[in-house]
Amino acid sequence: MKFTIILTFILMIQVAMAQTGHVGDFQYSSDVGSPKIAGSAQYDNVNQVYTLKGAGYNIWFERDEFNFLYNKIEGDFILTANFEFVGEGIDPHRKMGWMVRASEDENAAHMTAVLHGDGLTVLQWRELRGAFMRDPQDEIFSTKSWYTILQLERKGKEIIMRAAHPGEPLQLIGSHVIDDLSGEVLAGLFICSHNEDVLEEARIWNVRIDKPVSDDYSTGRDGWLGCRLETMNVFDGKRKVIFEKPDRFEAPNWMPDGNKLLFNMEGSIYKIPVESGSLEKLNTDFANRNNNDHGISFDGKLLAISHHRQGLNGGGSSVYVLPLEGGTPELVTEDTPSYWHGWNPNNKEVVYVAQRDGRQIYDIYKNSIKGDKEVALTNNKEGEHVDGCEFSPDGKWVYYNGSHSGTMQLWRMKPDGSGREQVTFDEYNDWFPHISPDGKWIAFISFLTEVAPNSHPSFKRVMLRLMPASGGAPKVIAYLYGGQGAINVPSWSPDSKHIAFVSNSGK
Repeated sequence: MKFTIILTFILMIQVAMAQTGHVGDFQYSSDVGSPKIAGSAQYDNVNQVYTLKGAGYNIWFERDEFNFLYNKIEGDFILTANFEFVGEGIDPHRKMGWMVRASEDENAAHMTAVLHGDGLTVLQWRELRGAFMRDPQDEIFSTKSWYTILQLERKGKEIIMRAAHPGEPLQLIGSHVIDDLSGEVLAGLFICSHNEDVLEEARIWNVRIDKPVSDDYSTGRDGWLGCRLETMNVFDGKRKVIFEKPDRFEAPNWMPDGNKLLFNMEGSIYKIPVESGSLEKLNTDFANRNNNDHGISFDGKLLAISHHRQGLNGGGSSVYVLPLEGGTPELVTEDTPSYWHGWNPNNKEVVYVAQRDGRQIYDIYKNSIKGDKEVALTNNKEGEHVDGCEFSPDGKWVYYNGSHSGTMQLWRMKPDGSGREQVTFDEYNDWFPHISPDGKWIAFISFLTEVAPNSHPSFKRVMLRLMPASGGAPKVIAYLYGGQGAINVPSWSPDSKHIAFVSNSGK
């Protein structure tokens, strides 16, 4: 009898520990409402995928039963993830998604972004502790259409739900204000079987918990948010975080051997293994004020950097070239400011954006890496802006982003600046086209319509998109919080299957 009591006590302790132990990025895991069948949460650290199992009669009326994986969060946040049920399921009303909850009590107030087993995608809520949840038919809902990307954002007192089909921009589903959810809340992933005798399972990936800046944020005054270095398969959309730091770093390049990434941090250039590991500082000699415009020649022998030099011509960002293994940089652009963006496949020329002759307008230039004589490829008018110039691998085109049409779109021109053609045509502001090494694809970043066309700020909700280089409709491959420094420079893997980028979040 004593042995049975002791064993029971040990099991109770283990359960309690499991409820407060870390599962991936979440601190707490528990069943809410005492479901008849216990749920669970697991995290695959290699593939960065969560598996949730849960039962429960429902999340409805005045009380709930479900499995919950969550953190305690204060302030504004953005929760984003991809969701998938495992198996055919028993009840079409089984549900999973994001939940923001006042407490673990079964009757607590909550706001929930829900994907049902039959595809119904809906924003549901309980206004007050113990109150009945109202029928979603009387609130804000989406038709049964199998959205699989869900996002729940708290901005001030308002909680906003967005959803997307794979490859499409996030669509607003609804928003609501609940006073009980304005302070510290429990926020996380959930699953409910809608049948107390059934255990359902879900797979959830690309899980991101982002803490954004406030609306009155100022870079100079408020410092930087933390950064994540991520890689992604552009064809299945699965992302992996390989390095994090509560400070600024930017703009990864993929090394020619495919095994390491290169990025700038604190004025220096660093390398890191693609599968994560120790950082290695590259020797750039005197160049210790490098910004996020750097990249590797097509033959893999040279590195171009943009270093902010002092002294001559008033100082400012200048383009230099050095051996990829490190060494003393050689100056390419005497005049400043100059920001590198692309190599010619001949490995003898670079293209960059610069301001010249006292004009506060950026144009695209090319020059020999010997710094012989720069040639202007554009001659922009007041109000126009260009950036992100990059050669196609066959050397026939220079792609770039430009606001010639009013919004910021992708364009291309011949290497002498002639034959300008528009590539994207949409309402978003598209920046930094990067052509895959096999020449088949263009990856780029899109800012939403509230961002001014000529601006590419940090710390915004943005999309990474992919389109055929031969033309066609772009599709969304990632939703992230970031912007400036996320993907400013070429970041394709040598096999043309992956890209690397930086996303942002506070703590």
